[in-house]
Amino acid sequence: MPPAEPLRTALLLTTAGLLLGASVLFSRASHRIGVPIALLLLVVGMVAGSEGLGGIAFDNYGFAFRLGTVALALILFDGGLNTPLAELRRSWAPATTLATAGVVLTALAVAGAARAFGLGWPEALVLGAVVSSTDAASVFAVLRGSGLQLKRRVGTTLELESGLNDPVAVILTVALTANLVRPGELPPAQLAGEIAIQLAVGAALGVAVGLGGRELLKRNPLPTGGLYPALTLALAFLAYGVTTLLGGSGFLAVYLAGMVLGKAHLPYHGGLLRVHDALAWLSQIGMFLVLGLLVFPSRLLDVAGTGIALALVLVVVARPAVVALCLAPFRYPWRETAYIGWVGLRGAVPIILATFPVLAGAPGADRIFHLVFFIVVANTLVPGATVAWLTRRLGLQTKEPPAPQAVLAIESRVPLEGELLSFHIDEALVVAGVPLEELDFPEGSSVMLIVRGNRLVPPKGSTVFEPGDHVYLVTQPEDRALMQLMFGRAEEE
Repeated sequence: MPPAEPLRTALLLTTAGLLLGASVLFSRASHRIGVPIALLLLVVGMVAGSEGLGGIAFDNYGFAFRLGTVALALILFDGGLNTPLAELRRSWAPATTLATAGVVLTALAVAGAARAFGLGWPEALVLGAVVSSTDAASVFAVLRGSGLQLKRRVGTTLELESGLNDPVAVILTVALTANLVRPGELPPAQLAGEIAIQLAVGAALGVAVGLGGRELLKRNPLPTGGLYPALTLALAFLAYGVTTLLGGSGFLAVYLAGMVLGKAHLPYHGGLLRVHDALAWLSQIGMFLVLGLLVFPSRLLDVAGTGIALALVLVVVARPAVVALCLAPFRYPWRETAYIGWVGLRGAVPIILATFPVLAGAPGADRIFHLVFFIVVANTLVPGATVAWLTRRLGLQTKEPPAPQAVLAIESRVPLEGELLSFHIDEALVVAGVPLEELDFPEGSSVMLIVRGNRLVPPKGSTVFEPGDHVYLVTQPEDRALMQLMFGRAEEE
């Protein structure tokens, strides 16, 4: 008889491969039908679970919590790496307001509705805290699949809010779960103080890790490019772990560390971004699959009515009202306010937070978990399926040029003198219709490549710039302004 261990490992890898492959392939269907991929991944996990076709018995909430924590840290780190600094300056105030006051107000609104549907105040407050944060990853997955480009301020506000509001939701959930287990031991003033301290410590340490990581990467060249993602991954784990051990918000720290690192001229910058993007997607897939396995569909029937009602309250009443209140001082047009209020999708974070009461042994924790799952699914499906339509209906598509079919990038271990810039040739530019040989370039500047549809065009003297071309050129920092005068704004800005 063959040894049991190799067969068990083979069975585990086969199961993981099938689930992972099915999840990736289902993402194509998600794009076509306009349903967030998160929902389809959860369905795959439920089908594979103990009450589904797969029959996989899984109820390890502790493992799900640890996996979800790691996954969320990686997702937030990747989000920080890709946060545009220019838009951050314009959107940080409204996004921070939504991520702090907005989370608290949403939690209170949902808790009030839950109390009206029969839950006690301690349980209702935990439920409200758990579902109070948004998940922009689902929103942008739908937008990318629809080929839409959202206006920068709206998109950045949603993205920053989702990166900043998870820490607040985590702090609220932990505190209110403790209150559910031991009622009356956490006064509101103490809760407010704990939130402020955790956010302050998380912000300080996150920025410190980001700045320290910049210097570490700059002063310590590594022997091979494959080691750089390993080092940035270590920085992400340290940002979360050390901050949490010191009493701060690890999720805020890891997001800010990624944001600070992402604005530096890192070695192999493009490759690093691609690696962390892949890790973020793998984290989302694994997280949703495991959370789907945790759910027992038969138990959802008991909370279906309450779940639908609370989801509608969250989508139609609580979220739009809170967003309108929070954005009122910033004079957002009503279309943008309505859009941000509607596109407040809930993702896997609330389901991860719902494991807190279960692990703490809180009364009614199992009901809260399945109720949260139902609310998240309904909340994701209803607004999620209408994101593309609403974007067009409210006229919030940006007029940014389309992305090129091919991207040119330079990977380097050390900082290089000069810059690689890309430009989209608009018909209104002075260079449109002009041969390359007629343009007077500075000594340190030259066109490297032209992407024309599906063709790579080698730049020659007789080559004419056509509207719709994507032009890549190398220039020196002192000549950047002249290049932008000729070709317009660089695409990466």
